[in-house]
Amino acid sequence: MIVITAPTGNIGRRLLPLLLESAPAHGEELRVIVRDPARLPDAVRAHVEVITGSHGDAAVVDRAFEGADAVFWLVPPDASLAPDDAYRGFTGPAAKALAAHGVGHVVGVSALGRGTPLADRAGLVTASLAMDDLLAGTGVAYRALACPSFFENLLEEAESIRENGVFTDVVDGDRRAPLVAVADLAAVAAGLLLDRSWTGTDSVPVLGPQDLSPHDLARIMTEQLGRPVHYARQPLDELYTTLVGHGLHEAFVRGIADMKRAKDEGLDAGVTRTPDTASSTTFTQWCAETLKPAVLS
Repeated sequence: MIVITAPTGNIGRRLLPLLLESAPAHGEELRVIVRDPARLPDAVRAHVEVITGSHGDAAVVDRAFEGADAVFWLVPPDASLAPDDAYRGFTGPAAKALAAHGVGHVVGVSALGRGTPLADRAGLVTASLAMDDLLAGTGVAYRALACPSFFENLLEEAESIRENGVFTDVVDGDRRAPLVAVADLAAVAAGLLLDRSWTGTDSVPVLGPQDLSPHDLARIMTEQLGRPVHYARQPLDELYTTLVGHGLHEAFVRGIADMKRAKDEGLDAGVTRTPDTASSTTFTQWCAETLKPAVLS
């Protein structure tokens, strides 16, 4: 029995089809925790056991983890809370339920940066690493998917790219860093959940095929979209003020700012890309298949 949290999110909705395709051959049953079962596609709902509720709720995870062999764990960031409450606090009930039910394996979505000088001052990343430690401390075999930024973050910029030919961030335009497609992360998660021969605690970096800077991204977007796209660097203080003005918790916004500052200082550069840590989807491919339809629609 594999339990999947956040099955309708960006990662979960790509992970579920992979598991549905392969789970029967591995003798696995699937169980999902979801707030609104109606958001599950009919084809999915017919082949999984559904537990309705939040996976931050003690009663929900206690019911969901009974009889489970493995869990896919993803915390949906809650911008109404301070970072530690949003990650470790949310995960606390699950940690107790994992231990109580003797769940053997957990695959969690986390971040790059562990072991670097920036790890303890990286905002949301620091909170995510503390969540990893909490889960590993339950005695389960744990794999933290250590992720850089996602290609999909640029979908939030689709309107600006369409209307103004501009996307923004706060990092130096020449700062090269790993980037990854969500689909590639889901594929790694599926492999770990289905083949649970691993033991102990470790991080599994998923780094994409190459490091890219914002200026690299602008060049590739220009080529793929057939129109000029430019990168505009936003001051960090301006980002902070804007997000607080939108009603986000000030401590959570500070966590975002600290994370982005750490990334600009090289937080994601601490792991060397190898055939084991690289993933296959290129930014050029992702632009053609995902960003271009979003921008031109």
